[in-house]
Amino acid sequence: MQPISPPSYTPSKQIAVREDWLAQRVEAAIEPGLPIVDPHHHLWDREAERYLLDDLLRDAATGHDIRATVFIQCGAMYRPDGPEELRPLGETEFVNGAGAMAATGWYGPVRACAGIVGFADLTLGDAVAPVLEAHLAAAGSRFRGVRNRTAWHPAPEVRSNLITPPPGPLEHPRFVEGARRLAAHGLVLDIWAYQTQMAHVAALARAVPELTIVVNHCGGPLGVGPYATRRDEGFAAWRDAVLPLAALPNVVMKLGGLAMETAGHDFHLRATPPGSAEMAAAWRPVIHTLIEAFGAERCMFESNFPVDKGMCGYGVLWNAFKRLAEGATDAERKALFAGTATRVYRLHESPGCAGLGALIAGGRSAAGA
Repeated sequence: MQPISPPSYTPSKQIAVREDWLAQRVEAAIEPGLPIVDPHHHLWDREAERYLLDDLLRDAATGHDIRATVFIQCGAMYRPDGPEELRPLGETEFVNGAGAMAATGWYGPVRACAGIVGFADLTLGDAVAPVLEAHLAAAGSRFRGVRNRTAWHPAPEVRSNLITPPPGPLEHPRFVEGARRLAAHGLVLDIWAYQTQMAHVAALARAVPELTIVVNHCGGPLGVGPYATRRDEGFAAWRDAVLPLAALPNVVMKLGGLAMETAGHDFHLRATPPGSAEMAAAWRPVIHTLIEAFGAERCMFESNFPVDKGMCGYGVLWNAFKRLAEGATDAERKALFAGTATRVYRLHESPGCAGLGALIAGGRSAAGA
C-alpha cells in the first residue's frame, strides 16, 4: 500500500469572521492575573483570508494574561516544489519565523508560536524519520510534534477539514510505525478526529504507549448531520466513545473547538455574539465530563483561533473557560490554563520561554510528556 501523501491545501469549512459583529460583545477579563498558554491556534495567508502574527497578538490583547501559544498544523505555506514529503517544511519555516519575532519581546509579552506542531506523513512508517529530523533542523526547540489530517465522517454535513475517502490515515498499516518514530524523537502527536473515530485513537494509544497523544477539540462531539435532531443521543454516544481514552495515561485532552459548526451550536446566526456565561452553559456537559475523567493535569483549554472566531471573540472565549473552571482548586486551574500545555509541549525549553518553568513546578508529569 502506498503512503497517503499530504493533500494539497483545501480551505476548511469554517464560519466567516465578522469583526464588526464580534465588536458588539466585549467583556472585561475575569481573573486577569491567571497565566494562560494557548496550545492551539493557526496562522495562514490565503487568497481571501489572512491570520498572521499581528492578528493573533491583536486578539490576545484582551486583558487576559496570555504567556505563550502553540501553532497547530493547518496546511499553510507549503513549499511549492521539491520532494512531496518535505513540502510541509515550508509551514514549519514560516511559523518558526513568527515564533522568532515574538521571542524578541519587540511585539509584546506573548511568546507566540513557542511550540510548533507541523505535518509529517506518518503513513511513511520508518521512512518518516528524516522528515522529522528536517522539521527539527528547521525549527529547533520550537518543533514539538505533528498532526495528520484525520477528521472524517461519511455524512456530508460533518465537515471541518474537507477530506474525501479514504477516511484518513489512522487505519493505515504503517501509521503505527510512523508514530513510533515520532515518539523516538521525543515529539507528540496531535489528533483531530470525531467521536466516531475515537476507537482508532484508543487503538493507536495502546499500540504506542510511549507516545503522547493530544486529542483535539474535546474528541469531536457531533451536533450536525445524523445528530442534528438527536442531541441527547449524540452526547451519550460521544461520552461512551471518549471516556475509554481516559484509562490510557499517554492521552491528553484539549478542551475547546466547540465553536465549530460540527459541534452543533449556532451562535454565529444570532444578531449579537454570545456572552461567556451563555457559552459556558452550553459547553459545560462536555467540558466537565472531560475534566472529571482525565483530570486537570491531562487537560488544557485551547482557543482554536481563528476557526472558532466565527462564533465568538478571543477574550469572551477565555472568560467562558474561566467560568467553566469555577470550583477547581488553584493547582487544577494552573494546570488547565497553562501547566499541562507547558509540560506536554515542553514550552519552558523554547527560546524566550524560560519563565514558563514556574507554571509546571511541582506538577505531575503525564506519561510520555
